[in-house]
Amino acid sequence: MTNKGLTRELMCLRAVQELREGMYVNLGIGIPTQIANFIPAELEVFLHAENGVLNYGGILSEEESDHEIVNAGGQPISLKVGASLFHTADAFAMMRGKHLDMSIIGGFQVSEKGDVANWKTAGELLGTVGGAMDLAFGAKRVMVLMEHTEKNGKPRIVNQCSLPLTGRRAVNVVLTNLAYIEVTPEGLLLKEGVAGLSPGEIQSLTEPRLIIARDYKEMSL
Repeated sequence: MTNKGLTRELMCLRAVQELREGMYVNLGIGIPTQIANFIPAELEVFLHAENGVLNYGGILSEEESDHEIVNAGGQPISLKVGASLFHTADAFAMMRGKHLDMSIIGGFQVSEKGDVANWKTAGELLGTVGGAMDLAFGAKRVMVLMEHTEKNGKPRIVNQCSLPLTGRRAVNVVLTNLAYIEVTPEGLLLKEGVAGLSPGEIQSLTEPRLIIARDYKEMSL
């Protein structure tokens, strides 16, 4: 842990706690792709990628890799026994057909209503939303994994997203380097915070009002 909260590796370790035996899970481009390297070998989780891969393993080094076997972000990956390779149209059909138990995506902003913006930053002239839109709506549960604030300290968890949206009211959980927050009909429920930060300090870095859970606890890794 750093003075800015959890490292990205520790964020991935906390995210792995959300996975359950037999789940079909998509890991979005960015921080979420690293989760593949932290899933325990004894936990059977079927990782899906929208370029047409199911049941892959960790991200490989350059020396180990086959550059024809990659995830949606172009990173070389290992294949588990029984892995499948198929057309990207079939991969998208799995997403759009609600066959994924969970998607873990990156984010630039999340609103208090669970809107998410994760494909275009302010000032970017080019870009497409791509598969992120399908992942935001196609999975039964959506977690956003992102830094709590921008580099200048501006909150990423906001009252209303100012960046182009990926999906409206799509997010169930936000996991940041500082906190674990559930999106509920009543508002954003702060369930966990990192050691050394009080709920009040986390609130000061968050634009919407946070509801402190009755069972609020320090984040455990």
